[in-house]
Amino acid sequence: MNELFLRNNTLAQFVIREKPEEMAPVIRRMRDLTAEYVRNAHLQSLVLGISGGVDSAFAAALLRPVCVRLGIPLIGRSITIETNKKEEIDRSIAVGEAFCNQFEHVDLTGLYLRHKELMPDLHEDMLSKLRMGNCKARLRMITLYDLAQQHGGMVISTDNFTEYLTGFWTLHGDVGDFAPFIHLWKTEVYAACRYLYSELSESQRKALAACVEAVPTDGLGISKSDLEQLGVPTYEEVDRLFWAYFNGDESLKEHVLIRRYLRSEYKRRNPVMIERNVLLSSD
Repeated sequence: MNELFLRNNTLAQFVIREKPEEMAPVIRRMRDLTAEYVRNAHLQSLVLGISGGVDSAFAAALLRPVCVRLGIPLIGRSITIETNKKEEIDRSIAVGEAFCNQFEHVDLTGLYLRHKELMPDLHEDMLSKLRMGNCKARLRMITLYDLAQQHGGMVISTDNFTEYLTGFWTLHGDVGDFAPFIHLWKTEVYAACRYLYSELSESQRKALAACVEAVPTDGLGISKSDLEQLGVPTYEEVDRLFWAYFNGDESLKEHVLIRRYLRSEYKRRNPVMIERNVLLSSD
């Protein structure tokens, strides 16, 4: 059993919930806990980056009622950079217009290309693609955090548990101040989206459904899809594999995803801090 699972939860709490109706109480708790945090922190807005993917679309559908309840705006931005495809951009704009009080599409391609000129030793290899992808993610986050400061708000993280375990995000790039569903499996995010269909207007449902049905991609130009990078055919398989591994299936320890999980532990422990008692030790 991994320490991550034992820290605050029992293993039984991580059973994958694949039926939309199972997500009803989960959605209610996420909204209530988000509202409570916003009130206690005296925040005046929520800021969300909208990619055209399922996670940010789910965040928009999840949080719009919270903002209505609190009387604060949901501020959205579709932030695209050269490698984003038209269909991604169209989906992100549809979500932003359907759910956000303030929304704009921002193209940072020009800024990125100027920054790229300063990056040494770029080639056509995977390392260079990863470096460029990380820079794109960090440029996007600069925009969102500036908005949060301008409007007295916080940036919403759109990470899910599957991506958290695989290290499938950029440090100081794909992050946020508040992560309402970072402990939901990707499978559960899809189920939660389908549950929300019943409470949405036609335009909102259409925008969310388009993201649910789309091929998942980070839009950074590293690969054709998220699943291609992870080396598996479906997110359901990813989630079940992790579930089996944490239930003690040692035959999976050399699987590419488990190796990825172990190699990315530094991300989940970032930043590494040397404790004061160690620094001042007499040894």
